[in-house]
Amino acid sequence: MKRVVIFRNGSCVDGKTIELPDSIEALLIAAGQKLNIEAKLLFTAKGGEIDDIKLIKDDEILYISAGEPYSDLKQSSVPIVTGRRAPLRQELHIATVPGTTFTNPDWLLLNVGGKHFATTRSTLTTKEPNSMLACMIASEDSALLCPSSIDNYGAFLIDRSPVYFEPILNYLRHGQLILDKNTSLRGVFRRSQIFWSIKIKEFVKIKYLVDEDELESSDCAALTRRDVINTLISTSYSAELRFQGVNLAYADLSRLDLRHINFKYANLHRAKLSGANLSYCCLERTDLSQANLENAILLGVKMLCANLEGANLRSCNMEDPAGNRANMEGVNLKGANLEGSQMAGVNLRVATLKNANLQNCDLRGAVLAGADLRYGNCDLSGSDLHEANLRGANLKDTAFELMLTPLHMSQAIR
Repeated sequence: MKRVVIFRNGSCVDGKTIELPDSIEALLIAAGQKLNIEAKLLFTAKGGEIDDIKLIKDDEILYISAGEPYSDLKQSSVPIVTGRRAPLRQELHIATVPGTTFTNPDWLLLNVGGKHFATTRSTLTTKEPNSMLACMIASEDSALLCPSSIDNYGAFLIDRSPVYFEPILNYLRHGQLILDKNTSLRGVFRRSQIFWSIKIKEFVKIKYLVDEDELESSDCAALTRRDVINTLISTSYSAELRFQGVNLAYADLSRLDLRHINFKYANLHRAKLSGANLSYCCLERTDLSQANLENAILLGVKMLCANLEGANLRSCNMEDPAGNRANMEGVNLKGANLEGSQMAGVNLRVATLKNANLQNCDLRGAVLAGADLRYGNCDLSGSDLHEANLRGANLKDTAFELMLTPLHMSQAIR
């Protein structure tokens, strides 16, 4: 016995499976009854009209028309973006989306851990415009984190748990976090921060009457080295990993390759980052107080207004041969130890350097304009300040002993 799957012409939903009869006429009558239309024409999935029953194969997908020409569903496809380094527009073939018909170009499909979610671009961008999901589909030129491929239905492939993703998506839809009894509240909260950069903390505290300490405890405590390594392993190299706002206090991340990761607003208090490669990371307004970054590689980092008070940055390398200068403008380096670091060209404009140890640092061409070194015994002894910009910096009580090159007054006067 042969059977076929039939759909209305121009639709991929409400399909019916019927037994293949002996003639085209009998097939059209049976299809018309199943689909409640006056069936007149029969097409293959590629648009070819069928006029002989012998041409139909077992389990073939057929489209039934009431007399109108074949409707090519590709014409109403939804453009989506894949690829971070070389953005490429591809089409979502609506005919193959399981159980979904898209007529609005705002709609798209996500495949999260094998489960499909249909949603709109506005859902992903309105409530949390800076989230990973919003950035992923924002535009072709700014796809900061895109899946490495799409599935056979044209859906974004995202290697995450659909159990935790579904309540997060519903939260973006209508502002309500609704959980099944077997779904962990802290699990949803943790994944919303780590993987999606979606901030639901205040909502969770109000809705579920959870206090700050309880929310950050248990499985929502600071991530461990194993958590970070698992995330690195499961994320495509071509994708930008976002740890924005994540709690990594006291985490041991020493000697890890952490290049290009977004740590903006993250908590790295007392974190162990010795020997780690943090090149081209975004550490803007990150809390790195008392963190250990000895021998870390910091080429081209963005540390705007980061807190590095009391941090250990001995023998760090910030000098990028490609010319990308580390930006540490407005950074708090009070009491920090940067002895022996390579900091040529680094931007330390209006930074706080009270009581900081910069002995034997390479600060050639560095910008320290407006930096605050006063009253704190900041030590620049033995450092190379050739062509460094110290205009407007407060140098009261700063130590300049054993300088490798003379410090000209023009470097320190407005």
